[in-house]
Amino acid sequence: MMSIITFFARRWIAGLTLAHALDVVEQLNRRGFFTTLDHLGEDVTNKEEADTSTDQYIAILHALKERNLDRNVSIKLTQLGLAIDPELCAKNLRRIVSAAVEVGGFVRVDIEGSQWTTKTFDVVKMVKTNVAPVGAAVQAMLMRSPDDVANLIDRDIPIRLCKGAYKESSTIAHQKHADIVKHYIALMKRMLTSGIYHGIATHDEEIIGAAKRFAEENHIARDAFEFQMLMGMRRKLQKNLIDDGWRLRIYVPFGKRWLPYMLRRLHEKRENMWFFISHLFKG
Repeated sequence: MMSIITFFARRWIAGLTLAHALDVVEQLNRRGFFTTLDHLGEDVTNKEEADTSTDQYIAILHALKERNLDRNVSIKLTQLGLAIDPELCAKNLRRIVSAAVEVGGFVRVDIEGSQWTTKTFDVVKMVKTNVAPVGAAVQAMLMRSPDDVANLIDRDIPIRLCKGAYKESSTIAHQKHADIVKHYIALMKRMLTSGIYHGIATHDEEIIGAAKRFAEENHIARDAFEFQMLMGMRRKLQKNLIDDGWRLRIYVPFGKRWLPYMLRRLHEKRENMWFFISHLFKG
């Protein structure tokens, strides 16, 4: 099992250090991709770790500016102390967002398991101002997501819409793939007509096709939103989108916590293992 995970990691993890990650970001930016950097690590249990994670993200934003690279980062709030104290977490997120303002960057708050959903959105709303470059992620599989999307749009908060990778109860989340796709497309259409720059995060060609058709039929400019994908996933599809003039952002994770990240990706849902293996050979 470990050898399989290590093999995956070489393709889907940018490296252990920021220097490695910056090199990967530079290569992707040169090829026309937007990027977002994720310094792996979550579930922080003490203030010192949360403060250290905050300092690291501030350093990442400044390092991206120094290299003249895409100044975009993705953060999980349990990494900033959400499980310790939401006020501490909000304080740390404000520090990172302030650094993003300074360098002309953007901060995306990732979504985690459903136990954190409400608290995550609460912190984002606390930090969001007219000038704060911060956005949130929403899982289409959650039954609450239509209300969350509407609420975030009302507050002018950019959304990253994903299907949802966490294993959730049927009482709060759609379980069938067809249902998730149906609700994803409905949420996507609401987002694309909001006038806010959102991210359509998926590797699903059915959803991508639906988004492209909807944008074209409703005269939505190709630079009014972006597609988003994981580093190393569906490389041919990624290139085709760029070549066709669509915007695409690559999610670039790095850091010493790569093993928990890969294990979580593969074990959150049984189908993730087959998904990674099958798409490895699709390029």
